[in-house]
Amino acid sequence: MSAPPTYQTILYEIADGRARITLNRPEKRNAISVPMQQELEAALWAADDDTRVHCVILRGAGVDFCSGYDLGQYEAPAAAQADHRRGRQSFDDDAWRLERAQARRMALFDMHKPVIAQVHGRCLAGGTDLALLCDMVICADDARFGFPPARAQGSLPSHMWLYNIGPQWAKRLLLTGDSLGGRDAAMLGLALKSVPAADLAAEVEALADRLALIDPDLLSANKRIVNLGLELQGARTLQRLAAEMDARGHLARSREAFRAVTIEKGLKEALRMRDAPFGDDLVRTGR
Repeated sequence: MSAPPTYQTILYEIADGRARITLNRPEKRNAISVPMQQELEAALWAADDDTRVHCVILRGAGVDFCSGYDLGQYEAPAAAQADHRRGRQSFDDDAWRLERAQARRMALFDMHKPVIAQVHGRCLAGGTDLALLCDMVICADDARFGFPPARAQGSLPSHMWLYNIGPQWAKRLLLTGDSLGGRDAAMLGLALKSVPAADLAAEVEALADRLALIDPDLLSANKRIVNLGLELQGARTLQRLAAEMDARGHLARSREAFRAVTIEKGLKEALRMRDAPFGDDLVRTGR
């Protein structure tokens, strides 16, 4: 067996019938950079190709699962392209780049073997784009799910919310950018289960133990029939539309205002100004 690949932004290990892929930019709260997108896609397909692997666990290093996209690479002024490659000047340029990034994420949905998202801490914006494309999400009670950029910067470039929590809750969260705690996320169906943070790893590993007892070909058949059912309900088409809708959202005046503040005062201040009016944005179901 050849040596496992080495990565700069993720960790990859195989043991006990599972591949563990860890987002590994803890100093950036695992913000998703372009290199991370590329490495994650490569690791997912490597695990899918490895006959030792029955399932994949996707998790994050440090205090958060994933705080979102690395906005430093998107909100800076667009550099001119001198080599005839696309810049960020037109609607189509933007949609093209969003679709390219989405195609990498869709490996979670398209790969044959099941993926469990192990979510602790923040799972925001791009973090939800990853987690909700996984086959099952198990989270800590104190986890936090949300898409705050919907307040000012655009729409969601991936969109599985509707299929997990239905139209009313999807609208309630995405129209405001508010967040759900882990327990409420599980109650509404955004996560399969919520457990105390200290028990999260053991809960995920116990599920992976059970999956390791099943022939990978059967795991594949049963994952794929469910996902094909989602496709028949329009899930894949909706993902493609989501990327294009996000490009449309990027034309909003609020996005230009956010970018202007980022350039003038820095990203941290732009985020503070975006979120401050919402105060405590944790939605409580009241159940």
